[in-house]
Amino acid sequence: MKKIKSNILVILYLFLNSLNVLADQPMVGDTAPKFELNDQNGQIHEIENYKGSWVALYFYPKDDTPGCTTEACEFRDNIFAFEKAGCKILGISMDDEKSHKAFAEKHGLPFPLLADTEGKTSEAYGVKSTYLGFSMSKRETFLIDPYGNIAVHYDKVDPETHSKQILSDLVKLQSDD
Repeated sequence: MKKIKSNILVILYLFLNSLNVLADQPMVGDTAPKFELNDQNGQIHEIENYKGSWVALYFYPKDDTPGCTTEACEFRDNIFAFEKAGCKILGISMDDEKSHKAFAEKHGLPFPLLADTEGKTSEAYGVKSTYLGFSMSKRETFLIDPYGNIAVHYDKVDPETHSKQILSDLVKLQSDD
């Protein structure tokens, strides 16, 4: 009976977590939560430094895993379209700078990967998750406008098509301006 109760609690937790009920997340229109994180080269990045530009702030679980690699390489392959649209790409996971550096070099990633080793930024954006005792960021993205506000929140992400989806939405948002 204890095992059944335990399993039900785990299933309930995973279900609620998938609905983001357990995480306080900033909403579309809110000011993007502040952060100060190092990238794979030890450079400090703050969201305030990107005012005036669009930012695709994408969170991902783990460097060099299949889905995360696919997603990162899709952003890499579309980098010129993002640059043309005036949009910076920032990847964030809870891996450290050394892991990010190896991942970026292995796959030729031309954008910063930010090390959220304490999980504070992931928590501020409501994407920190714990599974089997391991904390990691969920795969979600926030498109931030040039004023520092969240324009779109992507909580369902397909690593193979996500960067193109953001580009499409970005073009629409920019044409509305």
